[in-house]
Amino acid sequence: MGQNQRRASYLGLTDCGELRYRAQRAREMMADCNVCGRNCRVNRLAGELGACRTGKETVVSSYGPHFGEEAPLVGVRGSGTIFLTNCNLRCIFCQNYDISDQGQGTVVTAEQLAGMMLSLQEQGCHNINFVSPSHQVPQILAGLVLAASQGLAVPLVYNTGGYDSPETLGLLDGVFDIYMPDCKYADNETALRLSGVRDYWEVNRAAVREMHRQVGDLELDRRGVAYRGLLVRHLVLPNDLSGTRQVMEFLASLSKNTYINVMAQYRPCYEAAGVPEINRRITAEEYERALRTAREAGLERLDERARLV
Repeated sequence: MGQNQRRASYLGLTDCGELRYRAQRAREMMADCNVCGRNCRVNRLAGELGACRTGKETVVSSYGPHFGEEAPLVGVRGSGTIFLTNCNLRCIFCQNYDISDQGQGTVVTAEQLAGMMLSLQEQGCHNINFVSPSHQVPQILAGLVLAASQGLAVPLVYNTGGYDSPETLGLLDGVFDIYMPDCKYADNETALRLSGVRDYWEVNRAAVREMHRQVGDLELDRRGVAYRGLLVRHLVLPNDLSGTRQVMEFLASLSKNTYINVMAQYRPCYEAAGVPEINRRITAEEYERALRTAREAGLERLDERARLV
């Protein structure tokens, strides 16, 4: 495949004005907010706050080249990561709770967000990786319109907890090249207890299906760097609270070629110490069982670099 066929998807939406239209449509959604799977229906444009506690402004915690992501994203020059403040989930074990739950970050303009993207590209990053984007999609698109007009051309990564709105994902069709959702749970009761959402399993499956429909299986260039496709993360929790078998069977039903990072790095952070079931790290046996379960489902593209903590 030639290099010109690997151009970032959003570039095809810029000249015709479609990207600007998508950004405007996403902004309008905040007036009766259904930007994420929460469907809070608050007027964020008027300053009302829903579950994500984010209004109409762009709020960023930090940005820079990141070398701790999956190998297909990092390559040799890093993933250009932008950590967005707040989150539409309330995971009581979140390792970045100061950002996701306590709101550590700075309000920036669309121009400043565009400048971050362009800076990361200039530093040689292989992609622009938005962490926790679900509730700030309108802000991302506003910044992207400006960045694309100023020469941004690298792929975009949608690095999400997986609780995403189908309407919003529809607006992102042809915008994001790489989707990287979590598949956290296969049980709604567990999701409610640990992440504060009632219907995670249904919303997550619908979202991941749509992501896969848009971009397909993960594709790598000759250097092993991803330029398009789906990459799924599944964090193995103690006592199989992550529902690994159901998750793997679902992913295999999408495609046996699904690329999945079976993550071993769980540790009891934030409020997890108050929940006996998750107040410990996972065992080697639990992690090996998760890998075995993935293979039994027919999945072979497993990222297992961190075999155990």
